[in-house]
Amino acid sequence: MTLQQFEYIIALDEYRHYVTAAEHCFVSQPNLTMQVKKLEEEIGVRIFDRDKKPLQPTEIGKEIILRARQILRESKQLKEFVTHEKEALEGEYTVGIIPTLAPYLLPQFLPSFIKENPKIHLKIRELQTSQIISQLENGIIDIGILVTPLNESAIREVPVFYEPFLLYLPENHRLLSEKLMLADDLDPSEVLVLDEGHCFREQALSICKGAKHGSSIGFEYQSGSIEALKSLVQKGVGYTLVPELSINHVQDEIHIRRFSHPEPVREVSIVVHNSYIKESVIERLKETIQKVIPTQLLNKQSVVDFDWV
Repeated sequence: MTLQQFEYIIALDEYRHYVTAAEHCFVSQPNLTMQVKKLEEEIGVRIFDRDKKPLQPTEIGKEIILRARQILRESKQLKEFVTHEKEALEGEYTVGIIPTLAPYLLPQFLPSFIKENPKIHLKIRELQTSQIISQLENGIIDIGILVTPLNESAIREVPVFYEPFLLYLPENHRLLSEKLMLADDLDPSEVLVLDEGHCFREQALSICKGAKHGSSIGFEYQSGSIEALKSLVQKGVGYTLVPELSINHVQDEIHIRRFSHPEPVREVSIVVHNSYIKESVIERLKETIQKVIPTQLLNKQSVVDFDWV
């Protein structure tokens, strides 16, 4: 049985005439008649006494019609509830964000988001990509902010911006004489990267021809901090790759070089489980982030995604 069939028997009860009821339901009279008959066959009783003129519901039909009205009212209330849940900008939401984004992105958008959405409370956790995926799938967190694509069938991705990678060099390094860098110019053995588990590590090594990281600078250093890597480079130890939002242009300008076109970039997205319905919260997060991001990072056509293989 279907809600549509319930609508048909209610219309028949109101108009007591097949043609008029069909017109009210915007269907053909034969279609309405067939659907009412199918419902009667499914439940095994006659809802209407067709021998009476005008058409009359049977005694059990009256009860069925009464319950059908109740079901349709509850169905309407359910739809209204879902619509409200989708559109309401209120409630508590747990957000997972990767460590290579959190210190640079959160201070930019979070103050204005809190001010503009006083009925929303965000619980923010720094998590690695694999943890965000797992916790989204298990309902532990509601929203993730990380680098995509993930290629996870249960996860929906909403791209927000496209952040270039920059080369971060010590002062007086020979590569600073170049205006634009090529990936072929880099020696993976000199590049400082984050420790295992950070997607940024794999992306950085992919730019450096995907080589396994082996140090030729006298030590190996496992770090989860881009700032720690930058500090080492400033002291003349190797060089590294950094996302553009991590750059303080006053302090870092003398250390950075861009890559030649096409620039390697990372796609930053809001991600949710496929079952998540709070579209208004997703859209508000996206809008707030995009307001504070440099406009050149919003246009995917201005940069080309690096092939992470």
